[in-house]
Amino acid sequence: MDARDIIKRPVLTEKSYLLMQENKYTFLVDTRAHKTQIKQAIEEIFGVKVEKVNVMNYKPKFRRVGRYGGYTNKRRKAIVKLAKGQIIEGLFA
Repeated sequence: MDARDIIKRPVLTEKSYLLMQENKYTFLVDTRAHKTQIKQAIEEIFGVKVEKVNVMNYKPKFRRVGRYGGYTNKRRKAIVKLAKGQIIEGLFA
């Protein structure tokens, strides 16, 4: 997988902004990507040194619209901790 296929988009929520103060950045990633691939992709795309990667898997949820039901997509979220002094500029401004 290419690095740009692994990292889908940043997660911009109130909680993710609080984590940025601890030098942790949150991304939605491909569901098939593992921690090593995520680390390499972040280092390649943003040119920073990654210290730690935590991932969370979200199961699909059943949702109903009127009488029709279906499932949301499954997701995988990665919280990436950068090395001391490293920062991702411009992305989370």
